[in-house]
Amino acid sequence: MSEVKRVAVVTGAAGSIGAAICRRLSESGVLVAGIDLKQPTDADLNLAGDLADVSTLPQAAEKILETLGSPSILVHAAALSDLADTLSARLDSFQRLMQVNVFSAMQLAQVFCPGFPASGGAIVLVSSITGLVGAPGMASYSASKGAIHALTRTMALELAQKNIRVNSVSPASVDTPMLRDKLNQQPDPALALKQNIQRHPLERLGQPEEVANLVRFLTSDEASWITGCDYRIDGGATINRK
Repeated sequence: MSEVKRVAVVTGAAGSIGAAICRRLSESGVLVAGIDLKQPTDADLNLAGDLADVSTLPQAAEKILETLGSPSILVHAAALSDLADTLSARLDSFQRLMQVNVFSAMQLAQVFCPGFPASGGAIVLVSSITGLVGAPGMASYSASKGAIHALTRTMALELAQKNIRVNSVSPASVDTPMLRDKLNQQPDPALALKQNIQRHPLERLGQPEEVANLVRFLTSDEASWITGCDYRIDGGATINRK
């Protein structure tokens, strides 16, 4: 009898980090359903959907169950960014950002966890070091990532009896189009990139595949006694005092 493959749902699957996560999980023998506003290309089942619309995940669930089966892995990598400080942030932008970055993580669990196998499963929420140390000029984004840390701990406590582990990962500056767009909006993009790199003692930007490697570990049986934790993957940025 052939072994039944595990199924994962990954949001933000068209982004650099989300796509890398899809690839790493697939390489581990996991069937992956990817969801993003722009239809992904690196999953076994690629679905387009706007997570700002609360109907997206329930609609996607039906297709995932029909095509791949019930998931036991959830990865929330979808995120919006907003370059606005506390005094200039707009309520409409903040609400959409919080819906995508935070509430859809909760909704992901609401939609899929009831169908998890009795043996349990794993959830990983992609946060950011901005949720730990703040980010001037990105008030809404850093607030949403701080909320992810609190949500991770709460979900871990609530879902432990179902043997569902919940952890988060917090990258620093990863070389993605989102980061490059942010840097290109600065008066001197080259200087902004240099200064950004200098904040990391390892003296380079992170790569999406490095984040994906950590996510793969946290969703594997090798991490079977790890829950409620946040893992910084930051090139030393949060311990840098320069």
